Amino acid sequence: MFHVGKLEDLDIGEAIKLDQFNPPIAIIRGESGEVYAIDDTCTHAKASFCDGFVEGDTVECPLHMSVFCLKTGVPDNPPAIKAVNVYDVEIRDGEIYVEVDR
Repeated sequence: MFHVGKLEDLDIGEAIKLDQFNPPIAIIRGESGEVYAIDDTCTHAKASFCDGFVEGDTVECPLHMSVFCLKTGVPDNPPAIKAVNVYDVEIRDGEIYVEVDR
């Protein structure tokens, strides 16, 4: 498991970009308070989800307004039609960890 940081440092609707992975991974805290990890690159226009808009437990691409489910990575409207990868997240003792194969 990769250590991301403290949960208290990630507010609702905020994102952290992990550039050390290929593709980069976005750690996003949805409005429910859940923390999600998804590929940070939109499958349509290659925009960063860290620059997107969080609503509920979804993120909207900042370029073309496709909305992706943070839990499944599946887009719910065109132009994006391909899902992004999602990664398991654990919160232990107030710290965020993500399961990533290197």
